[in-house]
Amino acid sequence: MALDTWLIKVKTAISHSIDSILPVPKLTKKSNVGVLAFEIAGLMTKLLHLWQSLADKNIIRLKNESISLEGVRKIVSNDESFLLGLACAEMVETLRFVAKTLCRISEHCNDSNLRSFDRLFNEFADSGHDPHGWVLNLKDMEAKNKRMDRYVTLTSSLYREMDELSIVENGLRKLMSQSCEHEHSIKEQKMVDLQQKILWHKQEIKQLKQRSLWSRSFDTVTLLLVRSTFTVLARIKLVFGLSHGCMYPPSLSRSLSASATVYPSENNPDSYNFVPGQLKFCKQEVNIDSHKGFFDSNKKLLKPPDSTLGAAALALHYANLIIVMEKMIRSPQLVGVDARDDLYSMLPSSIRSSLRARLKGVGFSASDPVLAGEWRDALGRILGWLSPLAHNMIKWQSERNFEQQNLLPKTNVLLLQTLYFANREKTESAITELLVGLNYIWRFEREMNAKALFNGFLNLKSSG
Repeated sequence: MALDTWLIKVKTAISHSIDSILPVPKLTKKSNVGVLAFEIAGLMTKLLHLWQSLADKNIIRLKNESISLEGVRKIVSNDESFLLGLACAEMVETLRFVAKTLCRISEHCNDSNLRSFDRLFNEFADSGHDPHGWVLNLKDMEAKNKRMDRYVTLTSSLYREMDELSIVENGLRKLMSQSCEHEHSIKEQKMVDLQQKILWHKQEIKQLKQRSLWSRSFDTVTLLLVRSTFTVLARIKLVFGLSHGCMYPPSLSRSLSASATVYPSENNPDSYNFVPGQLKFCKQEVNIDSHKGFFDSNKKLLKPPDSTLGAAALALHYANLIIVMEKMIRSPQLVGVDARDDLYSMLPSSIRSSLRARLKGVGFSASDPVLAGEWRDALGRILGWLSPLAHNMIKWQSERNFEQQNLLPKTNVLLLQTLYFANREKTESAITELLVGLNYIWRFEREMNAKALFNGFLNLKSSG
């Protein structure tokens, strides 16, 4: 027994000495994202949309169609490099927003490199330095996109199921609180049906939680987002010629056709280079402000000049005003006096003043059908280029409402295609012209209706 006790003591001492030299690492449990799955799905949606916007066909469309809209050229800018700069700056700003949210999510990771995402991403943006090789080649990026798209679809389904479950549970609670003595059997059957629906929804939710982002670990999801974010920024820099000599996976460059580039290359010497901060075509690189960094230097490009509607905080108001006028111009005979007064109340003082000046000396009669036809044609031409910018302004704003940040498909409307950067003086001049024309055709329709009613009355009187 003494020998056994001595051996046990020796074994324990040796074990303690080994443990002191080689401490046993603590096993950390990987936590799942849980309810943050919906916010993460929103980030994935934005990244997928950004990547799609950078596809060859969409870059070609940007160059040949989006920045060539008649309205954009008339009241925003006729400078192609400025417009391309706005497109680039908006894409970069959207990516910065994604990265800012991703930085907060990365704090939950066990991997120290992922927790350092904010610093590493800013270093990559400023210098192109990618120490962990997070930029993906085209093939791998497409595979990651399919994976993210699948996660978004499943997480969207989970969100709908949880929402429907909440509605059914509220319905059951409401039914249970009701007192209906004469229809007790009907109430019981309804309760059974609702309970069965609740059970079915809970089973569906359980399955979707297992398959969607809900049950994925922070490290798994964050790494997927981090690599996608790095790759999207690399693609933006390649497309807009901002790479500054950085080396990216060859397939990212090969996938970009010559017609989809907006910077000069050896194969396409006639194409041009856009460099943010200069807003002009050039063949020389401009260094990013070392004090501000890439993202801060880019952000200042989206600040609207003082002469624009965006600077005056009038872009959305004028968009609504134009859309109201568009409806009135299409059906002036349906516009009542109250609607006309409501429209006038929407006008800022600057437009009221210019409208009064334009209407001075205009007679009260509006009975010339030729002139009315000419006004209709003129108003149609103005709305043809002004209306798309107004509708784009509403679309752009609605997509950025807080309630619609997540899980919704995005359109390809860019800020440059809206009224945000529109010149205020030119826009107000066009609106004033619409109001003058609307005033004439509105009075013309009223006079024609009054004349028709009067003639009808005379015919009725003579026949009687």
